[in-house]
Amino acid sequence: MMNQFHENPATKHRLIRLREVRMRVGLGTSTVYRYLAEGKFPRPVQIGGGRVAWVERDIDAWIADRIEADPSRT
Repeated sequence: MMNQFHENPATKHRLIRLREVRMRVGLGTSTVYRYLAEGKFPRPVQIGGGRVAWVERDIDAWIADRIEADPSRT
């Protein structure tokens, strides 16, 4: 049985580190972690050695939600 990650490229998971997350969302490190603590930002996953990364599609969804929630865009 093939793993779902190899069957369909649309379901591909990519892990991105904090530097890329910050560049994509335009927030600083402390703001990312504050939003995380407040439950306003996607949770990272442990990747070993005390390091974390975020699932790229979770960050993409967070960005899309911010765009949709902006009343000036309607």
